[in-house]
Amino acid sequence: MSATWVTSSQPTMPPAQAMTYAIVGCSEHSGNYVPENILVDAPQDPLSRWSGAQQLPTAKQWILLKLETLSVVKSITFGKFHRKHPCNMREFRVYVGLNPHHMAQALHTQLKDDTIYETFPLKHVNSEGICFPTRYIKIVPVSAHGMSFHISIWYVSVSGIADPLYVDNIRSRYEEYRETVVLRHVLKHLRQRRLLTPYQNILARSNIQVEHPVVTALHSSLVLQGAWTDSEALLSEASSAGLLDAYIQFCQPHSQWKRLHGVDADGDAPSKRGGHAMALDPENGLIYLLGGWDGQKSLDDFWVYDVSAERWRVISHSTSIEKNGPIARSCHKMVYDTKSGCIYLLGRLGDGDILKPEDHEELLRRAGEIPDGSRSTAYCSEFFRYHTRGLDLGKWDLLSFDTATSGGPPLIFDHQMVMDCEAQVLYVSGGRVVDGDWDSPKYSGMYSYNVRTSKWKLLQPQPAVSMSSSVQPPISPRFGHSMVLDQMSHTLFIFAGQRDDKYLSDMYAYDIASNTVMELFSNFSTSGGPDACFTQRAIIDGKLKEIYVFCGLTRVQPASALTSLRSDTPNWVYQYAYPSKPGKWTKILPEVIPEGGEPAEVPLPRYAHQVVYDEGMKRVFMHGGNAGEVNAPVEDVETEVKESGDEDRPSRVSKETRLDDFWTMKLLRATPEEIIRRAKYQIRQQQFREMCEEQPAVKALRFLQTQVSAVVDHTNPEETSVFRALLGHLFSTPVTTDDGSAESASTPKETTTDLLEEPPKKRSRPNTPDEAWTSRLDDEDEDEMLGASTSAAVTSSGQKRRHAVLLMEEDPEETALRDASTKPLSPERFRQRTEVFESLLQFVGEDGKQPMGSLLDMVDAEDGI
Repeated sequence: MSATWVTSSQPTMPPAQAMTYAIVGCSEHSGNYVPENILVDAPQDPLSRWSGAQQLPTAKQWILLKLETLSVVKSITFGKFHRKHPCNMREFRVYVGLNPHHMAQALHTQLKDDTIYETFPLKHVNSEGICFPTRYIKIVPVSAHGMSFHISIWYVSVSGIADPLYVDNIRSRYEEYRETVVLRHVLKHLRQRRLLTPYQNILARSNIQVEHPVVTALHSSLVLQGAWTDSEALLSEASSAGLLDAYIQFCQPHSQWKRLHGVDADGDAPSKRGGHAMALDPENGLIYLLGGWDGQKSLDDFWVYDVSAERWRVISHSTSIEKNGPIARSCHKMVYDTKSGCIYLLGRLGDGDILKPEDHEELLRRAGEIPDGSRSTAYCSEFFRYHTRGLDLGKWDLLSFDTATSGGPPLIFDHQMVMDCEAQVLYVSGGRVVDGDWDSPKYSGMYSYNVRTSKWKLLQPQPAVSMSSSVQPPISPRFGHSMVLDQMSHTLFIFAGQRDDKYLSDMYAYDIASNTVMELFSNFSTSGGPDACFTQRAIIDGKLKEIYVFCGLTRVQPASALTSLRSDTPNWVYQYAYPSKPGKWTKILPEVIPEGGEPAEVPLPRYAHQVVYDEGMKRVFMHGGNAGEVNAPVEDVETEVKESGDEDRPSRVSKETRLDDFWTMKLLRATPEEIIRRAKYQIRQQQFREMCEEQPAVKALRFLQTQVSAVVDHTNPEETSVFRALLGHLFSTPVTTDDGSAESASTPKETTTDLLEEPPKKRSRPNTPDEAWTSRLDDEDEDEMLGASTSAAVTSSGQKRRHAVLLMEEDPEETALRDASTKPLSPERFRQRTEVFESLLQFVGEDGKQPMGSLLDMVDAEDGI
């Protein structure tokens, strides 16, 4: 089910322009520093500013602006004094709204203590993607740059759209959205409280759809009629309608790995290496691999793997000897352009970049070095393009001898590079600068490269060494990090990596259109995510809104310098609904092994490996990397061996192991059949409870042992525990005997255990990989589950008071559905069934069910009703 305000066409957005506003209110100001001063841009005048009268942290200060007309506000700009000033505003918030009494936060950030004007985008689209208009803007200063100084604002300008036709369209759509949200919550509340007649009246007189028709049918069948068989049949209909897809996508996944053993016509494949580069041609199913470090030298071989044929083919044994070809290197990056069929290559850590001339004369000659240590050329950042099709098939182009001379990045390694093929733009982030000075690490900023114009552009600079340490860019300097592109939202996700000796666990969303950065996590490890890591690999599925992260190096302790490659390091999936909002981190679990089955072969933990992702096939491909130091028998050691120093074990040595293994992986999630089973289990639990009260105990027990047991996963301790606890219903309520008389059932605990002493047989289910599933349920909103129950039963005193307000008696709509011979539902029974129904909604996607939250929560909310 899609809301009309989302599916209807979006109006074309006119260009933004400067907005006219007036000052309509403010907190107390100091002296002659009145708020009207911020209307005038006079950076040389020390009196042309607003300054608050209070500097206490507890004193709330503010300025209220009123726009000349209703507008869509896009950004706010703050002017500054012509030199640094201790009163300059540092931290502040901005609120927007249609009236000054109900405003929403649109910005919370800081200003730098310099003379450069700063512009910030203001939130004008809500979480549902609906653009909203604004009439009032409130600026709330929080702190000044100088301690114990009054906060000053020098100049403020606002940019946005005031076009009457456009704004009126936005206003109408936003009002429709708000009305719809309110009505859907009202309808949910009425149905929970058994007020079905007004519920139906509102539906009949409005163009509102609370939920998918299958879900509506499920409520009628389960809650109002107790038609258990029909209710279970509707679960399959819900699955066929795609209503369970979103939940399945958010179930904790399992990885299924398969090792690929393809070789070329001569029986060869890429050798052991780490720090190489790979790029995928998704249309033709080809994976390109170039270079890397094998533990002794950099490599310059170039390979391609055909996914369908499962074969490698060597394109070049040495690109160094080809015209315009790249020299041997590692820690470089490649991207594939689906439009032109070209591969772009940037960055390197070559043998000549790090080795001492007296030890490696031959390698230095190959890298363009003179043996006396002086370089024949500077540290140049070459930029290459390789043609995989067309008239120039198989040829290399040297696009730039040194990108730094044309506005691009300097020579870097362990950076990140992605490409927006539709826009024909490359994005390069971070990386460590190669300049021969290894004692003073330097880092690169963020750049874009326009393929059509052959122009580089600096998007996010790094601070100069001479700048104050307090001046930090939006994304801190780093290398060995991850960056992926969500092409649908034009957002770059940048996270983790290393800066100096620190491993990072932060994450940012960079909006390409506005050139703005949103910090999603300052430390995702404390938000259920992975440990701070370095040289991990990440790929994205933009359609599913998922990022897959594959393990890298971590620290033994967060503050420790000791590096660790944990044998139990998990891989992760990051799921998000909106790029600018923090999403959810989930571990990827190992593949489920059938009882009695052999453990599946899985890759070793590693770092400096390479991964690519085929979004169409939903498959990950991973090659090589460094497995860290391992102990191995002497006869197995080929190169890079050092003595272990352990005299008691002279037959073993320690070495860093580079890998040449090649793997593919797909994620397995709960199947629709598994979700339906879980839902049936909840329905049959309620059916059993009602049988305990209304039918002979023997019949209820037989139903428990057969029908309920059939939908229990007896290998799951939680489900088994709930199943055994159901027996308590037989002995906690009066039961009906076969002759129709009622008696109180009081059976010792031992008898309860004996009834299920022999566990039911494990139900059979397919053992194919595609049928693997997880028993883990995502966290549920307990308030949602209890929403209906709180309206009917609390304590005896509370229940009496509540019944005075709401009787929860049968509604005429129910009477029409009920057979004359059937007794009406009691308030308690209605509450129980509603609770089961709302529990089943956890399996239904947001678009197909009633809204989350409760009208009751608005009573307790700040500024609530």
